[in-house]
Amino acid sequence: MSASDIPAVRRHLERLAAEGIDVVRVTYPDLIGTERARDVLLDHLPAACDHGLAFCRAVYHTSPQGDTVAVSGGLDAGLPDICVVPDLDTLTALPWEPGVATCLGDAVDPATGRPAPESPRDLLRAVVTRYGEHGLRPVVGPELEYFLCDAAPQGPEGSRGWRRYNTTPGAIYTAGLRADPDNHLLRTLRLLHGLDIGVSSGNHEYDGSQFEINLTHSDAMSAADRAFRFKAAVKELARGEGRLATFMAKPFNDAGGSGFHLHLSCLGDGDENVFADPSAPYGLSATARHAMAGVLAHAPALAALANPTVNSYKRFGPDTLAPWLIDWGLDNRSALVRIPPERGPGSRFEIRLGDAGANPYLLIAATLAAALLGVQAGEEPPAPLEGYGYDDTRSAVLPTTLSAALDALEADTALTEVLGKDFTASYLAYKRDEVARFHRHVTDWEFTEYAYHL
Repeated sequence: MSASDIPAVRRHLERLAAEGIDVVRVTYPDLIGTERARDVLLDHLPAACDHGLAFCRAVYHTSPQGDTVAVSGGLDAGLPDICVVPDLDTLTALPWEPGVATCLGDAVDPATGRPAPESPRDLLRAVVTRYGEHGLRPVVGPELEYFLCDAAPQGPEGSRGWRRYNTTPGAIYTAGLRADPDNHLLRTLRLLHGLDIGVSSGNHEYDGSQFEINLTHSDAMSAADRAFRFKAAVKELARGEGRLATFMAKPFNDAGGSGFHLHLSCLGDGDENVFADPSAPYGLSATARHAMAGVLAHAPALAALANPTVNSYKRFGPDTLAPWLIDWGLDNRSALVRIPPERGPGSRFEIRLGDAGANPYLLIAATLAAALLGVQAGEEPPAPLEGYGYDDTRSAVLPTTLSAALDALEADTALTEVLGKDFTASYLAYKRDEVARFHRHVTDWEFTEYAYHL
């Protein structure tokens, strides 16, 4: 912290103290988008800003079950530190925890002073910088779905079970008590509004206990920050009620999956929407068409970050309203890239590839990287999809497993050059370990299918 920063930190301290806040929760995303955090007493905040908060770098390499995966720079290096420096520009009070404010943090390698190689926030920052070099500023609107569950009797081998909070059929695009008897959505919207993350609206979705809450559009970094905080907040609020909110891609066999759709446009130097051109084909500028061609060209590799789990690929398939083929369409929800009907200042893509389990920073960074590569290549997309888009004779199929998507990512050297070799190597190693662990695990399906008869 430089001498010029001290007055700014002091102003923050005075404001927080006047608001009755005595703790600041410093949070940052790990490799899979889970919130990592430390609570800092207010009078120790200047020291945290000056020196950073020390965390083991292997937090990026830790599985959801607490295992440390052998990724270069972690176990092999003796489990060194990273330092997380609070970003006080992101300070906001937590509406449901009196006396607590929260802010994001940036992860730094203390040996080099540079961003930690696995830092999702810094990866996105680097991609956005590339856009700036081309006179472009990406604008992103995130849409996320999730399921809400109540505690159920114990599951297999004593594990805690969960059941859907409500299973009312047919309550698609509704609000109120019809499919939400405890007013979960209304209560959550009000609390999230106080968090100031740009929550605009919400509704019950297609399946019982599935909800969607929309966030306003903004520059790409703000959109990722807000989506990250949104997911963490929804899960925390559910925990406070003894419930589980899950953004898992497909948690139930008899229900659809949860998506993480991105609305993407770009502004130019004059803040004009450079995707708009009323005289061009489809009302989309050459920049827009090239960007879309880039997303389609790199879609197999993009799937590894947009659909980052073994479970993700159970969301795909015909008649799922999740993309299955590499295609685009005009106001067509069965396509991977949908072009909403608005034109002019509202010209944009809706990229429907991502599932709700994706890390917001990685999903947005990889999507932007693919679109920028398309702009640089200057190629045109194929003809738009006509009709319902699940005919695999018309378009190529996306990877159908996480392993295939990881192979596509590794092979896509143009995309990995933008994302960075160190990040890509860490991500591939971490996720391939996940695949290997899954293949060693005996599932409930296998026991039900084989145990009695074999």
